[in-house]
Amino acid sequence: MFNNWLKTTLLMAAIVALFGMVGMTLGGVRGMLLALFLGCAMNFWAYWNSDKAVLRMYDAQEIGPADAPEFYAIVAELAQRARLPMPRVYVIDEAQPNAFATGRNPEHAAVAATTGILAMLSARELRGVMAHELTHVRNRDILTSTLSASVAGAIASLAQFGYLFGGDRERPNLLVQLVLMILAPLAATLIQMAISRAREFDADHGGAVLCGDPEALASALRKIEAHARGTPMQTADLHPETAQMMIVNPLSGGDLAGLFRTHPATEERVARLLGLARRRAS
Repeated sequence: MFNNWLKTTLLMAAIVALFGMVGMTLGGVRGMLLALFLGCAMNFWAYWNSDKAVLRMYDAQEIGPADAPEFYAIVAELAQRARLPMPRVYVIDEAQPNAFATGRNPEHAAVAATTGILAMLSARELRGVMAHELTHVRNRDILTSTLSASVAGAIASLAQFGYLFGGDRERPNLLVQLVLMILAPLAATLIQMAISRAREFDADHGGAVLCGDPEALASALRKIEAHARGTPMQTADLHPETAQMMIVNPLSGGDLAGLFRTHPATEERVARLLGLARRRAS
């Protein structure tokens, strides 16, 4: 768990350093500050409104204890164990098995599960999934993803408009400009995806500890992965930026390559969880 936090910290430092290098080279101080302001402004709005927007996007329906007693009770029990405020609980009418958490902080959190995952998983496996999602809430991973997206967006802005931002200062070599304009956004995206993968590993570990049953979460991940690939989720395909929120990548086309994954490989996640189970048993 500490290693994942260290990796996240180092990756955040790397993306900020990349922003500084690209900003000073292409846009100077003025361009760098303007791009950062634009990136932060857009993502601050997204951070503040992300829960409402994504829940509306997926037509999620809020439920109470009378609507889905077992599901609601699992969330309530785990939230109490994690010492979190009770999140709002939603169900999404989708055949694909998946789940996510959203909200800018624990006081404004929501967890959502598809009808597919509720029908497919046992209560033990569902408990592991919800423990994973509540760990995202406890770790404030929405904030982490928003910060990384802000800097990555600022780098993309600089790459597109850096030459205009630079004013009358001395221009860098044209070849250097072209290389930075092409490679800098790519590098920022790679770092952003690596941060997302590190947070997923951490949520797996924290969720396994929270529910006390790493094997249940491992079993759930296997089932979700096996069924999600063959069951398209139209909303996710239309809004691929929401894919990183899900416990397993919901996109029907899959990932282009390992470096561009928003999620670690499920096999590796399962292997780590089973290793944790063995250590806890010994």
